[in-house]
Amino acid sequence: MSRFLNVLRSWLVMVSIIAMGNTLQSFRDHTFLYEKLYTGKPNLVNGLQARTFGIWTLLSSVIRCLCAIDIHNKTLYHITLWTFLLALGHFLSELFVYGTAAPTIGVLAPLMVASFSILGMLVGLRYLEVEPVSRQKKRN
Repeated sequence: MSRFLNVLRSWLVMVSIIAMGNTLQSFRDHTFLYEKLYTGKPNLVNGLQARTFGIWTLLSSVIRCLCAIDIHNKTLYHITLWTFLLALGHFLSELFVYGTAAPTIGVLAPLMVASFSILGMLVGLRYLEVEPVSRQKKRN
């Protein structure tokens, strides 16, 4: 396995663990969301919305962790890439379309993580396409 894919796997595990922490925080205390993320319109944040956000974050976390375990599964790889695209789209729309988020560190951090992850996963696609060919050559 290429060094880049190993780094990407480590990145996915780290992001997954952080997301699990955010999930727990969303279930434990929904004030986390309006104090850190949705500061533009905090009155729209309630317990139900926090738990929904938590479940969505947990699902993304599990998908990313599974991709780190089986990074050569192209379907899972693409689904993982989509989790980052959806997260980026969500936070950008909350920031620029709906005005529920302000450009604070609480929003900029997930935007940066999603952006770097998308970039890394797009680069990683090249390694995934090259690697199976080199594996077959070694077996013959």
